Amino acid sequence: MYGLIFIFLFAIVSSLIFALILRFTSVREVSLQYVITSVSFIGLFGGGFLSGGKRKQKGWLIGGLTGFIYSLIVFLSQYLGYDRLFDVEQVIYHVCYTLIAMMGGILGVNIATSNSRTA
Repeated sequence: MYGLIFIFLFAIVSSLIFALILRFTSVREVSLQYVITSVSFIGLFGGGFLSGGKRKQKGWLIGGLTGFIYSLIVFLSQYLGYDRLFDVEQVIYHVCYTLIAMMGGILGVNIATSNSRTA
């Protein structure tokens, strides 16, 4: 749950920043496409990392669930709000989001576990 909250708060803040950049500068949306994608990956990685660190076990599973639930919420809001299904490009992005969240969960578990070990 903490991971999902982090992801959505990160998305809201980064969306606000990008909206302000697009509104008050001459930057076009197409020129920020890769930056926005990278920031999305960072947000999903952070959410998976936080989830895995809190759980301290099975990081791949908890990170994957975090990414999957995020994708499910986005899918439901798009389908119910805009009456559109995911296209092939969006499916690829959301599979990558889930994999990135899994990697974050794995790293979160390993860092949280290594900090609690005594030598």
